[in-house]
Amino acid sequence: MCTRPDHRSVDPAAAAMLKIADRDGFETAWSRLEAQQPQCGYGQLGTCCRNCSMGPCRIDPLEQGPRRGVCGANADTMVARNLARMAAAGASAHSDHGRKVALLLKEVAAGRNTDYPLINPDKLLVVAGRLGIATAGREILDIAGEVADVAIACFGAQGEEVIPFATAYMPKQRVELLKGLEGTLTELTGARIGLLPRGIDREVVDIMHRTHFGCDADPLSLVAQTLRCSFGDGWGGSLIATECQDILFGSPQVRTIKANLGVLDQTMVNVLVHGHEPVLSEKVVEWARAPEMAEAARAVGARGINVAGLCCTGNEILMRQGVNVAGNLLHSELAIMTGAVEAMVVDVQCIFPSLADLSSCFHTRFITTSEQTNIPGALHIQFEEHQADAIARRIIQTAIDAFPNRNTAKVYIPQETEEAMVGFTVEQILAALGGTPDPLVEVIANGTIKGVVGIVGCNNAKVQQDFFHLALTRELIQRDILVLGTGCWAIAAAKAGLMNLDALELAGPGLKAVCGQLGIPPVLHMGSCVDCSRMLVLTGALADHLGVDTAALPVVGSAPEWTTEKAVAIGTYFIGSGLPVHLWPVPPVLGSPAVTKILTESARDLLGGYFFVEEDPLATADRMEAIIMEKRAGLGL
Repeated sequence: MCTRPDHRSVDPAAAAMLKIADRDGFETAWSRLEAQQPQCGYGQLGTCCRNCSMGPCRIDPLEQGPRRGVCGANADTMVARNLARMAAAGASAHSDHGRKVALLLKEVAAGRNTDYPLINPDKLLVVAGRLGIATAGREILDIAGEVADVAIACFGAQGEEVIPFATAYMPKQRVELLKGLEGTLTELTGARIGLLPRGIDREVVDIMHRTHFGCDADPLSLVAQTLRCSFGDGWGGSLIATECQDILFGSPQVRTIKANLGVLDQTMVNVLVHGHEPVLSEKVVEWARAPEMAEAARAVGARGINVAGLCCTGNEILMRQGVNVAGNLLHSELAIMTGAVEAMVVDVQCIFPSLADLSSCFHTRFITTSEQTNIPGALHIQFEEHQADAIARRIIQTAIDAFPNRNTAKVYIPQETEEAMVGFTVEQILAALGGTPDPLVEVIANGTIKGVVGIVGCNNAKVQQDFFHLALTRELIQRDILVLGTGCWAIAAAKAGLMNLDALELAGPGLKAVCGQLGIPPVLHMGSCVDCSRMLVLTGALADHLGVDTAALPVVGSAPEWTTEKAVAIGTYFIGSGLPVHLWPVPPVLGSPAVTKILTESARDLLGGYFFVEEDPLATADRMEAIIMEKRAGLGL
């Protein structure tokens, strides 16, 4: 593993903080990864199983040792089970996020929660229209209650019908293709194999049941259920989260923010919000801007209160509130090491347990707020939506109270920042195009823009931080391929200056001309990781507009530094929606030739979408461009 700070991250701010970590002996994700070497080869191949107490069992990939577990499961079964459980965990995380927002929408609609107003009735009417809910002559809150009811019902549905959000948003040709494929698979195997989601929670439970000891051993049906569960996330839970958040908090607007650790301010009370769910962070921002809290900050010697984001909570509030972002996942420890953070407030997902111990080395209050994220050493302030204002006020006051304890001798804030244009939702993209996909279709059809690549996902300490994200993005826009995406990739691109108009100079002539005319960068920020659903909706809109299936579009996906189980679900619902998806690092499936073939070859034949793996950004761009040109030829372009 690389030990030099500049080999661990391409971000100069991160490299500067890693030198401090090395000097002062602070642990980081990178140092802990080094301590883990060598990592388990069986785990990397997916050929280990601990699903019962007769194990753990492992399969020798060289076929010189055991070829079956104690129960008789072979490598294909083990790998498929493990993959399914990863997707179930990922779909659970994103979908539970959606559930919470849908439940809040119901409470607001019923008048039982007055801390949150309903900001965006226009989006409510659009969502209601898609779901077939009557709106004429009805009160807004009455409509909101019915939309919430439909969303909530998607989680616990027990019938065989496809969940309403999936049927309302998924392109019709894709729905029909999947229905036909269900019939084909059932006919071929004799077993009932479904693909379209019946209930978000049900598909997760189905995976946990069928991967229990003594159940499903067929890699095909296990992968099919992995797909079904992932669809319940992408066309269900994540989509519900995105749409309901837009209704409650307002649809994101295109705006300019600053990105990287330099957004921290030595003269102010610095509050970092980190995680994924904006229900709390929206209120933290609101109370940080309250005059009474600003006065309290000045009373302890600060110039005011500065809120900045990390990870996907950062993506949520920068889109809607114009709050600057301090960094992506691997910046979370580095931000605390600046010595200038009074409070890091976290909700759920991608929260390193190490942050509590690290915060204790400084004056920083590390505040957990969710019953699903309890971390020893943290200050836990339980967040309750019906007491949102009071709790957010308490959190801001806690940060203010920490300010006098700051040790100025420990403060070092790297000054790197870049401006970024953010908030490109489907609605904002269509608005920039004049309200219709026609201009985008036209420039793709005439070859001015070759195609579109959506990049998602994480940081991974096994990959030099942001390197793959940035190298791939630069290479694609140089080839006249529009790049858009979400999550930690979006923050990486923002930190590197790829989301401002100066980046047009890095684009090919066609992409530069189109984006220059529209006044937008060649790299578009579409939100947090649940907002991958926005990319699904945009792809569906293009397919419906052209009257083709999504698999025909010159569109490719990538997760070049993926880490979490959520990324497994995301990638799976994208290939199920007809899109080829690049991955790096290699997912833990190579121990099974059968599962590898299903994901990389059979999926292509049956779904149009498939996974491919590549470790070099240039080679990845070559492969993506070849796929895009193949799709263009298929459309006669």
